[in-house]
Amino acid sequence: MRPPWTLNGSDVRRISDMAGESVLLAGGGRAILLQLANPGVGHGVAEHSDFVERPLSRLHGTMTYLYAIVFGTPSEVAHVRRDVGRAHRPVRDGEDSPVGYDAFDPTLQLWVAATLYDSAMQVFERVHGPIDPAHAEAVYQDYALVGTSLQMPRELWPADVASFRRYWDDAVEGLVVDDVTRQVAYELLHPTTGPWWLRGVMPLARLVTAGSLPPRVRDDFELPWSSAARRRYDRVMGITAAVVPRLPPRLRHVLRDGYLRRLRSAMAAEARPPGHG
Repeated sequence: MRPPWTLNGSDVRRISDMAGESVLLAGGGRAILLQLANPGVGHGVAEHSDFVERPLSRLHGTMTYLYAIVFGTPSEVAHVRRDVGRAHRPVRDGEDSPVGYDAFDPTLQLWVAATLYDSAMQVFERVHGPIDPAHAEAVYQDYALVGTSLQMPRELWPADVASFRRYWDDAVEGLVVDDVTRQVAYELLHPTTGPWWLRGVMPLARLVTAGSLPPRVRDDFELPWSSAARRRYDRVMGITAAVVPRLPPRLRHVLRDGYLRRLRSAMAAEARPPGHG
């Protein structure tokens, strides 16, 4: 068994030590489905998102936001906060909405941040091994940034890892998947548009997503599962754990670097005066 992971030894950079790992993307499907299973988030996405036409839009937005708030400059953080705020502004329930919601609701932002933290930790520790408990607490405290960079008050983030686990267990117990959010999840996991490679990787993405969800949530989304699927999932994660930690940082951080380049290019284009393309 590998010793607990200690975030750069004595030079503890905490969240930034793990947030740049591209392998965390493997938890993206899990995080999104857990978000959808909260009725306020799920119906907001169903009524205001364009998963079908742009299956990668939510992923790109989330990844850009996460990398910017952890690794970006103050101006880049301000830019993504404005972008997310602009995207969230129209996301509130209408007269015909069966569920009340508002994207600026801090409790919904807490749940979104919680799914991103819990999914990142699950993937990271599965691939890199357990994090030393003291450093795990430091990572947890830093992850509040995911919510507080928007409208979530810092005091809403549970006080420590033990408090978070109690919050998480209660929240998961209260999740509700209905026909509306089940359809959104199906469209997410079975895209009919987008680049060819997206449809090519989706069988693997569906396997990893189903394998990492809490069993009740997986069943509520009616995701196929079996003992053979469990063996395939364990084999995939085992190979990932054997290969990824041995890769050079340049490859392990390729998504972070790519998204930050894309953000900086977009910001530079916006800053250029008209007619100076």
